[in-house]
Amino acid sequence: MEKPLKPDRKYLVKGTWIFVTISAVVALLVAIVHLIIYLANGDLRAAEILWIVSLATILAMWIIAYPILFLWFKNLEYFVYEDRVSIHKGILTKTQQNIPFRAITDFALVRTLYDRFLDIGSIKIQTAGKHISSSSQYEGNLAGLLKYDQLHSELREKVKRLHPVSESVTMKESEKPSNADVLLEILKELKEIRKNTGNS
Repeated sequence: MEKPLKPDRKYLVKGTWIFVTISAVVALLVAIVHLIIYLANGDLRAAEILWIVSLATILAMWIIAYPILFLWFKNLEYFVYEDRVSIHKGILTKTQQNIPFRAITDFALVRTLYDRFLDIGSIKIQTAGKHISSSSQYEGNLAGLLKYDQLHSELREKVKRLHPVSESVTMKESEKPSNADVLLEILKELKEIRKNTGNS
């Protein structure tokens, strides 16, 4: 068994920063509503109730969601084999997702604002068999990687070696006739048919 790739601890820090951002946005919105009520000489008891509800929501998020985030991070592992990429994830229910290289069409390197700030990256796996109706166009996600550039290059090289035909097809696409040329050919053929049928 190959050594697993684990997301860097910065991935957990990213989740913490997301929670901090959500908490700050909620507090800011409540403060704006409180200010509007105050300036309108409204009932400040409603604002106080709003503060209590929003602070309770923020507290519940930290008490419930943060441990879930920690357990998710702790159980997340990636394996890169010769024939497939395997993602092990889950908290109560453990899932092993195997994505064979023969089905992979591309790897996309994605870095959000938080990722750039923490110097980590995610590699999203795109396959030919992914359903269009799915909420995501990617089959898998290798998130929270520290050496994302190196791994991204290695994975793309593996796909290139397995799908040399797709490379040559991409290179020959520029040699195909343009849509305008095809339409002109069709028009020419239609004129010829019309002429042969005796219609002027």
